Amino acid sequence: MTTMIASSLKDKWISFKAENPKVRIRDAAQQIGTSEGALVAAFAGTCVTRLQPDFRAITKRMQEVGKVMVLTRNESCVIERKGIFEKVDVDNPHVGLVLGADIDLRMFLNKWVHGFAVNDDETAGFKTSIQVFDGQGVAVIKFYPTDATNHAAWQQLVNDFTAAEQDTTIPEAAPPKKMTYAETVDTAAFLEEWSGLKDTHDFFPLIMKHRVSRTQALEIAEGRFARKTSNEAAKQLLEQASASGLEIMIFVGNHGNIEIHTGPVNKILEIPGWINVMDPDLNIHLKMGDIAQSWIVEKPSVDGVVTSLEVFDAAGDMIIQFFGKRKPGQPELQNWRELAAKL
Repeated sequence: MTTMIASSLKDKWISFKAENPKVRIRDAAQQIGTSEGALVAAFAGTCVTRLQPDFRAITKRMQEVGKVMVLTRNESCVIERKGIFEKVDVDNPHVGLVLGADIDLRMFLNKWVHGFAVNDDETAGFKTSIQVFDGQGVAVIKFYPTDATNHAAWQQLVNDFTAAEQDTTIPEAAPPKKMTYAETVDTAAFLEEWSGLKDTHDFFPLIMKHRVSRTQALEIAEGRFARKTSNEAAKQLLEQASASGLEIMIFVGNHGNIEIHTGPVNKILEIPGWINVMDPDLNIHLKMGDIAQSWIVEKPSVDGVVTSLEVFDAAGDMIIQFFGKRKPGQPELQNWRELAAKL
């Protein structure tokens, strides 16, 4: 039965791909009525190799393969950053870190469930990559080789982590539990604790403590720590940072991984419905029509106020987040603060 299901999915995908060559696999999976991970898994044993789910070890081994492209996306934004894996720390049970000038990741490894090594296959429309999916078959992160990749080390990594059983299906998993938020909030206490923040990383524990969503938190803080702005603000920010050479930080993520770019953005390209960064080592594709809320947010810290632009979809999920370039111990750039004030 399993083989029949996988074979059916393979055939459906190949037929769909032939008729709709420009539709991306994530969107195609939804139209076919399955997940992207299930479509990839259906090819296990042919152009796809299922990997052992030891993602901490796999991530550490990425240091050996040289320059790669790392892709992270959510429903409304994709970031693709090229570089090498420098410092990798996967000892923390809650969040793994990759720190470096180019590849900068915050990995929630408990969401990484299914891993596959994919080989070039024209019929399936696959490109060589290592792809990781959550329990529901939603893509968490993908790694692609570049011209500067050590292909022997890449292949050795795949060989070393090839799973003994090349299962061609992904078992159905229960959807993740949705957070339940408080019906009433002590806004005075919430704002008082916000005013006492020492680090931007303390913001998430604050909203969890009071059981409010990020957008609820910003509505409570509007006029004091938050200002609602135009949904064109992300586009304006990218264009102005490009024109001025201002170095910024861009965060794009999903529930399993956050990918961060720190530095300049140069070539900004607008096409209908999208704003794009098209630099040699950085591509970002932001779907403007999905933006439902945009906020300028101020968070106190021991280094002074830290200002961000935070962009949300209609469900209140974060699409993309921008900061000025800074490191702990440094105040934020005055040029960044002035740019944010004008958005």
